[in-house]
Amino acid sequence: MTDVADDRTSRDPAPAVTRSIRLLELLAEAGEPMNLTELAAALGLAKSSTANLCLALEASRMVERGARGYRLGLRTAELGGAFAAQFNQVREFYGVCDASPVLASELVQVAILDGPDALYIARHEGSRSLRIGTPLGSRLPAALSATGRAMLSTLSDAEITDLLGADATFPAVTENSTRDLPGLLERLAAARARGWALDAEESFVGIVGVAVPLEGWAPGDPQLAIGVGIPTADASDERIATVAAALQSAARELTNPFSAAVRRV
Repeated sequence: MTDVADDRTSRDPAPAVTRSIRLLELLAEAGEPMNLTELAAALGLAKSSTANLCLALEASRMVERGARGYRLGLRTAELGGAFAAQFNQVREFYGVCDASPVLASELVQVAILDGPDALYIARHEGSRSLRIGTPLGSRLPAALSATGRAMLSTLSDAEITDLLGADATFPAVTENSTRDLPGLLERLAAARARGWALDAEESFVGIVGVAVPLEGWAPGDPQLAIGVGIPTADASDERIATVAAALQSAARELTNPFSAAVRRV
């Protein structure tokens, strides 16, 4: 009897759901439409089974079918927005940026720490004509991005080692990228001392990132960070310091529920 019970426990309780989630992940990773044959091959399923999954997801607007195949549907954007909106800091984020003399003109982003990655969940489009930054829903290694480092800086070195691994190595996204844990810990020590994290063209060539951690309003809220990307040509020490100070001011407002309540009155 025990063997039978263990076998039941190890089986997928909802294989159709699991396959549907994997199909959505494939479309997100591809970044472009995939046809039925490609999806079936990637899922390891018959085309008929894959077609049934697509029909169900299309009916719920999770995917859309076009001339080139299937892509993510509008419902996924709605769900992503609903996820971000459940955090108080994100709901207040846009108003704080608009009210800041510095941040109103910047592209400012909010990220959440998801394992070893910084996952980008909100974005304020500044008034500057240049559009840079990481698309919503995308990830960067937390070790390389300013927002990721801002979040990691709230952890102890021991916690970071447990999270990433003592022998962790990081991808060489640019020639400036930090490659190992000792290099990361050195940069995090500097971030803690300054009060803000820096990414000097380590995640994108031509972009200097500045970010600060964003604490939750209530126990159980996730660790967030708020950051700005500055074109390298404009990233003077003065500009970096000005943006960092504005981010610190915004973070103080976004971690103080009273300040948010006053703005709404």
